Amino acid sequence: MSDVGTAAVLDALRTVEDPDLKRDLVSLNMIEDLAAQDGRVSFTLVLTTAACPLKDQIEGDCRAAVERVPGVRAVEIKTISRVRKAKHPAADRKVLEGVAQVIAIGSGKGGVGKSTIAANLAVALAATGAKVGLLDGDIYGPNLPRMLGVQRQPSQRDNKILPIAAHGVDFMSMGLLVDQGEAVVWRGPMLHGAIKSFLHDVDWGELDYLLVDLPPGTGDVQLSLIQQTVVAGAVVVTTPSLVAIEDAVKAVNMFEKLQVPVLGLIENMSYFVCPSCNTRHDIFSSGDGEARALALGLPFLGAVPLHPDIRSGGDAGRPVVLDKPDSDYSLALKRIAGHLAQRVSIQSIGVG
Repeated sequence: MSDVGTAAVLDALRTVEDPDLKRDLVSLNMIEDLAAQDGRVSFTLVLTTAACPLKDQIEGDCRAAVERVPGVRAVEIKTISRVRKAKHPAADRKVLEGVAQVIAIGSGKGGVGKSTIAANLAVALAATGAKVGLLDGDIYGPNLPRMLGVQRQPSQRDNKILPIAAHGVDFMSMGLLVDQGEAVVWRGPMLHGAIKSFLHDVDWGELDYLLVDLPPGTGDVQLSLIQQTVVAGAVVVTTPSLVAIEDAVKAVNMFEKLQVPVLGLIENMSYFVCPSCNTRHDIFSSGDGEARALALGLPFLGAVPLHPDIRSGGDAGRPVVLDKPDSDYSLALKRIAGHLAQRVSIQSIGVG
């Protein structure tokens, strides 16, 4: 029996399609270090994100395809991830060195739980093995230090600010630089300078994702972020109430006018399940966020229920995806993190 050739193995792997990207793994350059000797085949499968929810399916499809090649006796697959860098047609927007994807987390109005969502998404992505940074862009109302349980000031090295490590995430906030309770009273130019400094004067190192928790609305910080760097995409958080959804549409329109793709909508506080009678209550209505996302032609990333543990976890500095990892609401947040990673991969490849 003749030995297996790498060409035959590659042909077999060309029949395996990434379910999200709708192209074969070979043309996507997701197969590396292919070797075949004495019927033993080995290669590296390079996923576009560590948070890929279809990892097992893709590995299984690869193994099945290669095992069908005549002469193959054993298949060894090493799976790694490599998030692809964002690109933008505007040449004046500076890519952050070492950061693959900058993702804005926004909302049309306050009070929708955007910072809670941002903190939990960052921690959930980091738990998959991704390298994640979280920037608190709300200069006037920085709540993320409390939500992550971080109060100490950052240090410096080589004229760069070092982010604080929190729950596997590299974190920076104005709340770490001012005394607790101190009000930041700044005009627009100073806000612009702060965002510029947080982006370019912080040593973010090598990151797959830098999530930026924006203040509510469509103001100076949003403009400064988008002018200062390449933002791969934005996520808009809303509650099901009509007022919140109407403002969320304004946020969507802002990002689209500024040439930032909207990766999807998240409906927070979607419903409440009574712990005593296990009855579901739609406090703010429910499903309206998904309906509006579909009407706008946007992906719906998922719904998160209203639950006291989510609030108490944030108050205690323990994001609920860590504090109650097997709860329905934590699993919902983890699914949303996976869907977000999928959308970023699709965006970076330029399909879908």
